[in-house]
Amino acid sequence: MNRIDLSGRTAVITGGAQGIGRAIAERMLESGAAVCLWDRDVALAEATRAELAGRGTVHAVEMDVTDLASVEAAAARTEAALGRIDILVTSAGIAGPTAKLWDYPAADWRQVIDIDLNGVFYCCRAVVPGMIARNYGRIVNIASIAGKEGNPNASPYSAAKAGVIALTKSLGKELAAYDIAVNCITPAAVKTRIFDQISQEHIDYMLAKIPRGRFLKADEAASMVAWLASAENSFTTGGVFDLSGGRATY
Repeated sequence: MNRIDLSGRTAVITGGAQGIGRAIAERMLESGAAVCLWDRDVALAEATRAELAGRGTVHAVEMDVTDLASVEAAAARTEAALGRIDILVTSAGIAGPTAKLWDYPAADWRQVIDIDLNGVFYCCRAVVPGMIARNYGRIVNIASIAGKEGNPNASPYSAAKAGVIALTKSLGKELAAYDIAVNCITPAAVKTRIFDQISQEHIDYMLAKIPRGRFLKADEAASMVAWLASAENSFTTGGVFDLSGGRATY
């Protein structure tokens, strides 16, 4: 494994208590960063913090990405504890139920959009001013291959992740005059607890679309995120980095 140098940096990872977020937290710690896990499941976040504490500086903050005031409070608490936020990784997300658009429950649609898209906006909004003031920052948004191609029976998830891609491109342009890079990744599915939210038929559909014939591993996603979050990524911004195993080559 290549060691990405994140020494002296502070990284916030939303949804960092489990899944891809936890894998990213582990890789950030191995790279020398201090990490703050933002998660609404405070018990799980504290348990993850305790498990990772031997690897470096780890904090956990209870927050809700769908509540701007909660996000702003989390940012203030993180800066008070760790000094600043250099890196933001927006990993928190849900899949929502699988259903045809015309049968999709409106409440579930709103929840998916609120967590998977609005939550990214709130987190970026809260941390960007500090990055501008310091003229340094790295933001990595976790989108999805569904945001590129659209998955049937997952219209709100696909729409939210397409929105994350567009938000990334827009914000990358807005911050291009600073040493702040804003990029996103578009992973294929990873076997995490998010699979509990979707049907076996939909899981089989996703696997069948991946030319590599397997699901993405969380540590593979973490490897790409670590480089995008590093000072070495000093030129690329507003980019979309594919992790779909050959499903999308654009």
